[in-house]
Amino acid sequence: MSPDWWHWVASTDSLTARLIEAADGDFRVRLLAQCLTRPRRDEALALAVSPSHYVWCREVALCAGERPWVMARSVAPLDALHGQRLGQLGDRSLGSWLFRQPDLERGPISVTAASPCTLPSLWGRRSEFRHGRFRVLVQEFFTARMADELGLPSR
Repeated sequence: MSPDWWHWVASTDSLTARLIEAADGDFRVRLLAQCLTRPRRDEALALAVSPSHYVWCREVALCAGERPWVMARSVAPLDALHGQRLGQLGDRSLGSWLFRQPDLERGPISVTAASPCTLPSLWGRRSEFRHGRFRVLVQEFFTARMADELGLPSR
């Protein structure tokens, strides 16, 4: 991975804040789906839950203007929601809420070159965030469009 990509993929600060800056403030969240569903096998394994149990799932496109730069999928076990009103996020990023929590803990970042996204992506990452008893697996996939528009290498 090039140093330019490493700067994006390995960062532990707010991706939302970084995207807002890179997009010169022309940033928006497009909500694609939000529902209760069963986790994918890899998500169940990462969260140590049964694949047959339901989870809260949210999929969004993080966009510069109308152009998707990052596709994100967040998954939380229902017993870990503990009164959080994440269903009311609407067009706000989950990261904007997460990074305001004073006791936020982030687990290790796993990096992948594979993507389940419909848009071509070059790199993906995921990590588990914890806030008190709340926990959520956040998965982010950086699109080829982002690479093109920011002048990042294709790998």
